[in-house]
Amino acid sequence: MRFEHILFDLDGTLTDPAPGITNAIIYARKKWGLDPGSNEDYYKFIGPPMPQSFVEYWGFSLEDAKRFLAYYREYYTVTGLFENAPYPGIEDLLRRLNAAGRKLYVATSKPTDMSVRILERFGLAGYFQAIVGSDPTKADSTKADIIRTAHARCSLDMARTVMVGDRSYDMEGAKECAIPCVGVLYGFGTRQELTDAGADRIAETVEDLAGILLA
Repeated sequence: MRFEHILFDLDGTLTDPAPGITNAIIYARKKWGLDPGSNEDYYKFIGPPMPQSFVEYWGFSLEDAKRFLAYYREYYTVTGLFENAPYPGIEDLLRRLNAAGRKLYVATSKPTDMSVRILERFGLAGYFQAIVGSDPTKADSTKADIIRTAHARCSLDMARTVMVGDRSYDMEGAKECAIPCVGVLYGFGTRQELTDAGADRIAETVEDLAGILLA
């Protein structure tokens, strides 16, 4: 099937955000009075909604998760946001998809304003019809919610739409919205995670992803 509308996750799919996200978590843990740990300890937080992850992995109450997130954002919104870089080959992929007439969108759990700033910083924003992120006032929004928002805002033909992401949440959100999904292995999810979450296709590299999306 030719996909006309392609939804991309941001973190772990378009850009590698690991330094900024993990440094922001370390900053927040220090401010909270916790052992800071090391960057690699926090890779599992890249992709899923942050407050839900703090609840799941650390046993925080949702209220504490929101307070911790505020500390996290003190660092992330100033410095961590740009401790980030597009994956090699991503801009060329976006250019090729645009040239082939595909309509591209970002559907991310990161707040919309932060997502726009990142994509503008790296010169990628212009490839997308819309950049749809989470509402920072809602701690419980899911990837399915974000996909539905993109659908409503952009009048997507869901029968010709695909979701691309690197974590189970991307695959599960797509399945909940009844659209196909492609998992990528160059981000932060494993093949097992993506397969178990229902990925229809898996791309090991950006070039593999191009082969799937341009077919």
